[in-house]
Amino acid sequence: MAARSARFPVHVVDGTYELFRHFYAGLPPHEDVRGREVGAVRGVLGSMLGLLREGARHVGVATDHVIESFRNELWEGYKTGEGMDPVLHSQFGPLEDALGALGLAVWPMIEHEADDALASASALARRDPRVSRVFVCTPDKDLAQCVSGERVVQLDRRRGLVVDEEAVRARWGIGPASIPDWLALVGDSADGFPGLRGWGAKSASAVLGRHAHLEAIPDDPARWGVAVRGADRLAAVLREDRETAMLFRRLATLRTDAPVGASVDAWRWRGPTPEFDRVSRALRAPELVRRAAEIAEAGV
Repeated sequence: MAARSARFPVHVVDGTYELFRHFYAGLPPHEDVRGREVGAVRGVLGSMLGLLREGARHVGVATDHVIESFRNELWEGYKTGEGMDPVLHSQFGPLEDALGALGLAVWPMIEHEADDALASASALARRDPRVSRVFVCTPDKDLAQCVSGERVVQLDRRRGLVVDEEAVRARWGIGPASIPDWLALVGDSADGFPGLRGWGAKSASAVLGRHAHLEAIPDDPARWGVAVRGADRLAAVLREDRETAMLFRRLATLRTDAPVGASVDAWRWRGPTPEFDRVSRALRAPELVRRAAEIAEAGV
């Protein structure tokens, strides 16, 4: 009998995005046995069980256990937890506990952000020759910088959309490595930094499509090699604020040293832990135990 192939895909999941998505999905309220709202937690668990039912077995989920990160020390206006719905914020801890009880690898970030954990995990998995493909499960444009060929791709599970390197170039006109530079010029309102005055998506894509990185863009727009509306004005802004742009790029560049473990082997799902029964009953969602058991029995 031929040896069974040892190659396998890896799925790294943006747990923060999943929690937000289910919280704002308009689902009916659902309280746990202590009277706390946990509807979004229940929704994420159902989503992860769906992923496992589809055959995923090496899975890690990253969360923003603390919304603030090292980036808040670099830029005063960087995003914080201020203004977050307290009912949403209160579900991060229960979600992390429930995912761990389900038997999934969980990366609750404190100094880093969940996006850094996804970047770190995708880099680690990419280096493992046993991994056939890495799916970074989030629609967040920041994670496009992790995409590599067809081996490391983004997966928008809600839309069923897979984004490989060719798709990144088609959408933004630049390669994945230039995404932080693009964000530095254009800004990222979700993360709280504004970009440079006058620079927009089209101008940034045109110039970076030719020069790739901020430091490679000539001061003289006549040397850009591409026609950009308002080039003289944009060049003047870049010359004046290049140092600020470099800081914004640092904010937008995902770290690959977040604590996600030393091997993808630790991310192998081997079924729910005995604790999952207690957690599910506390969430007043005992059907999750049955679903997890059926998936495990079908073949872990």
